[in-house]
Amino acid sequence: MLLIKNIGTLQTPVGSFAHGGEKQGENLKLSNAAILVENGIIKEITSEGELPQNAALADAVIDAEGRLVTPGLIDCHTHMVFGGYRQREIPLKLKGAGYLDILKAGGGILDTVKRTREASKEALFEKSMAFLYEMLSLGVTTVESKSGYGLDYENEIKQLEVNKMMDEKGPSEVVSTFLGAHAIPDEYKGRGDEYIDMLCQKVLPEVVKRGLAEYIDVFCEDGVFDVKQSEKFLKAGIDAGLKARIHADEIEEIGGAVLSGEIGAVSAEHLIATGERGMASMAKGGVIADLLPATSFYLNKTFAPARRMIELGIPVAIASDFNPGSCPSLNLQLAMSMGYIKYHMTPEEVLSAVTVNAACSVGREEKIGTLEVGKQADIVIWDAPDMEMLVYRFGSNMAKAVIKKGEVVR
Repeated sequence: MLLIKNIGTLQTPVGSFAHGGEKQGENLKLSNAAILVENGIIKEITSEGELPQNAALADAVIDAEGRLVTPGLIDCHTHMVFGGYRQREIPLKLKGAGYLDILKAGGGILDTVKRTREASKEALFEKSMAFLYEMLSLGVTTVESKSGYGLDYENEIKQLEVNKMMDEKGPSEVVSTFLGAHAIPDEYKGRGDEYIDMLCQKVLPEVVKRGLAEYIDVFCEDGVFDVKQSEKFLKAGIDAGLKARIHADEIEEIGGAVLSGEIGAVSAEHLIATGERGMASMAKGGVIADLLPATSFYLNKTFAPARRMIELGIPVAIASDFNPGSCPSLNLQLAMSMGYIKYHMTPEEVLSAVTVNAACSVGREEKIGTLEVGKQADIVIWDAPDMEMLVYRFGSNMAKAVIKKGEVVR
């Protein structure tokens, strides 16, 4: 048994459902609290200085010394398996080249595709595991990881195999997403429909047969995949038993958010350019908005309309979007601070965004995302007295201790 005592403030959302509207900002706050963990599961939570009934049986004790304690963070949108880096694109960006301009010139995603195809599975695994440990040090105990830098049968499967290896051998849980429709590779240039057909007919069946992904995703964007192509790819995945996510309205509003609601996607992601019609469709379809503020910052774009989404009852999650091109930062704490400052979300809304709503986004809401009896003991002790301090101190790692399944991992 593990006992965590002298918790200054235990703060957590409550329940195993996506928190939208007013519920986004509803957190339980317990003072002078304690948590008793057994076999990786939360057995008892007490407050006001009272210790759990079986506290004396604990064989390990952590004194939180009055600090803030929350659920482990969940990063529900990353692209962490990739070859190479793209720091050489920065001078182009400083000269005014846009994201799609670089992609059309053979850079961007296609440059990473080349490096990923060249890398061995073992090299990708070693590199990605280092990222996973760095994320853990920042309080992230569950990570969603997408493919999308292979763009052919062999290398999409290779990326997804790395995801599976990380989930089996790494310190955190890794939820795998098949993002084969991330860009059109050079060998299919001008033949986007044929590329979608190849993914649906050749790659998708192998992904499902081998259990390499739980989700399917597409980059629905001007110059990449249009709404018709995106719908075909996502519906093929749904028919095969995967759950749908969608990169929608990142740069142009071409209908991705509308599509997400129409097909019942679990999440729509980015949403920088989403307007009222897209948000109405998401609200009607019960879609979670996975927002990526660090990407807006790095691309010097506007920020997604988070406050309007909350007003409409759309559950908002916040993720890092860690990738080598549009967001080379895996610091979810930094994204939380940006959610506070740039999305004008309250500290309570931000906490829900990176815990319970992110858990719902990756299909783990029954076991993680909140601190409640019966849930998995994924816990962070912060070097802060409250959430206000945590989101205020942007850029610093405020994680004092990280606990995964009841084991101290940092």
